[in-house]
Amino acid sequence: MFSLKNKKTVVTGGGSGIGRAIATLFAKQGAEVHIIDLSIESAQETLDEIKKAGGNAFSYACNVADQKEVVATFEKIGNINILINNAGIANVGKVDTTSETDFDRVMDVNVKGVYNCLFAAIPQFRLSNGGVIINMASIAAWVGIPDRFAYSTAKGAVMAMTLSVAKDYIGENIRCNSISPARVHTPFVDGFISKNYAGKEAEMFEKLSQSQPIGRMGKPDEIAALALYLCSDEAGFITGSDYPIDGGFIKLNN
Repeated sequence: MFSLKNKKTVVTGGGSGIGRAIATLFAKQGAEVHIIDLSIESAQETLDEIKKAGGNAFSYACNVADQKEVVATFEKIGNINILINNAGIANVGKVDTTSETDFDRVMDVNVKGVYNCLFAAIPQFRLSNGGVIINMASIAAWVGIPDRFAYSTAKGAVMAMTLSVAKDYIGENIRCNSISPARVHTPFVDGFISKNYAGKEAEMFEKLSQSQPIGRMGKPDEIAALALYLCSDEAGFITGSDYPIDGGFIKLNN
């Protein structure tokens, strides 16, 4: 079950965290993995990890906010079977404390970046007679999270894009779903805490961990396992859905 043998897969933001976990698991399951990251060094680290384990992978430096760059990268990769839209950034602030610059920056990566990759991927899916798309949304699209105005706005857009794409391309054998994690312990989270809560890192880590009713943050491997199922042939009847993976955050935080 859950074989991805010879499935050509693109993972954006595959250089670290959830993206790296997805890339390495998919390669283990037989996929040919193409890792896209803003930093070629990060992408190369994931590439090295996959090849060390005997997998098949390639890496590319690409800014997902730049459509010409994205299209050129996808054309280089060619026909694909799976797209994981994982690249994203965060921002702290309410609507009146979020600068226009920060708002635009989050939209460029988290919304336009997803659009650019979808735009570039659809022609390549047609060459493969269909495929599967996973967009990384967030519980922030479901519930109000304090001080995350721009991020929540962007992830809400990602969820809406998922529904639109699923409906528009269902006749072309292209499935599209999204995953909405709660907080997942990644280098991204560690960097976010150190940047925004200097001197209170341990305290904030514990606070963020306990905000999930299950009492901890998620693990990148747990998100990767859900992505694997949704991209496998076993999930062939699933499209146009969002899957929270949140330690009970949405339903049990009363």
